[in-house]
Amino acid sequence: MFERPDVGERAIIVHIDFSAYYDVEDLDEFRELTWSAGVEPVGVVTGTRKQPSSRLFVGTGKLEEIRDAVSANNADIVLFNHSLSPSQERNIEREIQCRVLDRTGVILDIFAQRARTHEGKLQVELAQLEHMSTRLIRGWTHLERQKGGIGLRGPGETQLETDRRLLRERIKSIHKRLEKVRRQRNQGRRARTRADIPTVSLVGYTNAGKSTLFNRLTTSTVYAADQLFATLDPTLRRLELPDIGPVVMADTVGFIRHLPHKLVEAFRATLEETTQASILLHIVDCHDDRRDDNIEQVENVLAEIGADEIPMLQVFNKIDLLENFSPRIERNEEGVPVRVWVSAVSGQGMQELFDALVERLAEDVVHHFVRLGPVDGKLRALLHEAGSVIEETHRDNGDSVLEVRLQQRDWLQLLSRADMKEHDVMLEQM
Repeated sequence: MFERPDVGERAIIVHIDFSAYYDVEDLDEFRELTWSAGVEPVGVVTGTRKQPSSRLFVGTGKLEEIRDAVSANNADIVLFNHSLSPSQERNIEREIQCRVLDRTGVILDIFAQRARTHEGKLQVELAQLEHMSTRLIRGWTHLERQKGGIGLRGPGETQLETDRRLLRERIKSIHKRLEKVRRQRNQGRRARTRADIPTVSLVGYTNAGKSTLFNRLTTSTVYAADQLFATLDPTLRRLELPDIGPVVMADTVGFIRHLPHKLVEAFRATLEETTQASILLHIVDCHDDRRDDNIEQVENVLAEIGADEIPMLQVFNKIDLLENFSPRIERNEEGVPVRVWVSAVSGQGMQELFDALVERLAEDVVHHFVRLGPVDGKLRALLHEAGSVIEETHRDNGDSVLEVRLQQRDWLQLLSRADMKEHDVMLEQM
């Protein structure tokens, strides 16, 4: 599944606007997808039509135009910026005598090139096999007949039936292996939950700068490039935040318009990191003309995987591409940070992002002025040991007043270790 020729391919792009459909694909984005797949677009065929033809997707006149473009540009493949049915792909190939690939096939090819970990490769192969299972007959029509030869004559499977059976067995095998990966991920998440370590998951449209920001925040070296789907494999890194302590940051696969359902299903194990996060950092390319549309597409995918209820902080990235723009935090009516403007490349706004993230995660942080007597020495020692004491003052009667700031869960744990209850502690208003 992952062996590709080293030579680049020349492609004709086909983009049709259908008046009956309002949610059309974006031609510029498809050009970027084509380049990301390592294919050189040498020609574009555009047109308008009320609705797709059930047999050829396009009309006979447009098909003739595609055939002429293939011949004139010596193209190796025709890429449709649409989803084609298996029969439409076969019929178009038969008519123009050139290989045809639809939008889903292009995205799958990019994923096959980008997958680096064992899990990522399994997920991509699963999506490819499920996509291919409906297209097996293409190129194998000469094998429709039964096998012949010594020991193979008589009733038996056709070659096509054999291929389909092997495909089903391979898909079943990959499902089992991915289920094992999913169980391992769940164990890791349960361990983090037991330790009460928050998870911060980076989500966003593909090429919004998630991996660059991830590297900047965690001083990591995750592969980052100015291309669509540079990141496929989820990466987890531990990060220390002031007042919060350790958090786990997760870099995830980018989203795109009409992300094929096969890919959403195949990458469910990866996307579960998103659905189980304490907070989502939604990275947005603020310089992109399609910014608002991209935000909507990401929110649609989050709703599809059941992550739309998780608290979110928007991070408008790439302010270095805007003129005279400074990093800032935007808040809602309640004063809660909802958006931060940063540049992952230059590092502008990183302190603002840390501050906003800490503030959002610190919604369950307690800030107390605790009055302790001489008999409360155990709790006083535990608070100092945990590094939670901001300031300590002493009274004439021997009492101490400690200004403490720590997570609610840590506060309750320290009280338990000191054999005290919350109502046993004297709190002062300062």
